Amino acid sequence: MTDRIGGFIVVLEQDIREDDAEATLTALRQVRGVVSVEPVVTDTDTHLAHARIKLDLRMKVWNALEAL
Repeated sequence: MTDRIGGFIVVLEQDIREDDAEATLTALRQVRGVVSVEPVVTDTDTHLAHARIKLDLRMKVWNALEAL
């Protein structure tokens, strides 16, 4: 028996302005079987998480380079 897919999460490469997102929203809504597409507004928590992830990756790369 196979699993059933109820939806997808699409993650953008970077945050875009709401008015610039209209074409992407329209395209996603035109995909067959799509019932709804709702944009997710970026908030302060998202920015904090991105900054911490970037710092963590920088530190890992730096530590790897120092080990050489």
